[in-house]
Amino acid sequence: MAESTDFKTLGFIGLGAMGKPMLVHLANKLPSESRIYVFDVVESAVDEICAQFPDRVLKASSAKDVAQKVDTVISMVPEGAHVRSVYLDPHSGVCSTDISNKLLIDCSTIDTATSLAVKDHIAQYFPSAFFYDSPVSGGVVGAVKGTIAFFLGCAESDPNVKRLTYLASLMGKQIIPCGGPSLGLAAKLSNNYLSGIIAIACSEAMDMGMRSGLDPRTLAKVYAAGTAQNTICDKFNPVPHVYAESPSTGGYKEGFKVQLMRKDFSLAVDMAKRVGSKNVLGEVGLETYDGASKDPRCRDLDSRVVYRYLGGDENWQSKANGA
Repeated sequence: MAESTDFKTLGFIGLGAMGKPMLVHLANKLPSESRIYVFDVVESAVDEICAQFPDRVLKASSAKDVAQKVDTVISMVPEGAHVRSVYLDPHSGVCSTDISNKLLIDCSTIDTATSLAVKDHIAQYFPSAFFYDSPVSGGVVGAVKGTIAFFLGCAESDPNVKRLTYLASLMGKQIIPCGGPSLGLAAKLSNNYLSGIIAIACSEAMDMGMRSGLDPRTLAKVYAAGTAQNTICDKFNPVPHVYAESPSTGGYKEGFKVQLMRKDFSLAVDMAKRVGSKNVLGEVGLETYDGASKDPRCRDLDSRVVYRYLGGDENWQSKANGA
């Protein structure tokens, strides 16, 4: 393999809410001679990013076309079915061309079985290629700021860990090797299960405190000072206008869509069942996100909109000001 910081040709597949800002960081931070080939099923998204970085970011016609032009491929798509299509489609997938010696990094959050199936296929037909699961955490806000965390599906002793770490560091802050294939995903699903449970609990706790007469800003200070301190309350508070940069303050319009939380939470619950873990909050949590994802007041909004779904007061400021 090349030197750890030598990425002269890079491919990026998937320009959604997370993928696009990740790509922007790469376009801004990779050496000037590097070229990035991009593909997304939404052609306008590709055209837009290519116009933003002319001669730097170049348009590809398919995942196969990306793979033919580059040495390293990053993918960031919503679901396992999309990952299968990106890599295994016999006509347009990454694996429909020769990918020998290429580095392939999937940052999608999907089920571990699909990731392992893709890895096994690549190992069978292209034994000199390298495929890694590398899901991320930190939401759209973190992707834009470049502060997301990467959970690598490899050990610290992996021969490509330096290259993986360098590339991830251009898009995020924390890079954590999790041990081996699919373990990055197992870590991410465990994380999102906990994050989703905390968002529900935070919404309920804020609501009960506010109904008792407390200012939500005061509640947030109490949680931060006590044993309830957590990142959701601190930086993604589900109550609008408690934290200025939280998605809730912007009408829940930016962030991690509630449908995606429902998907990840379901994958986590399935994983727990598969490995024999008893999760007493799993089914009720999944029921809550399933309901919120189908509620027209909440669908397509940030997952912390679960506060709205549970009946929380979003107009507390006007009432506090006597309006």
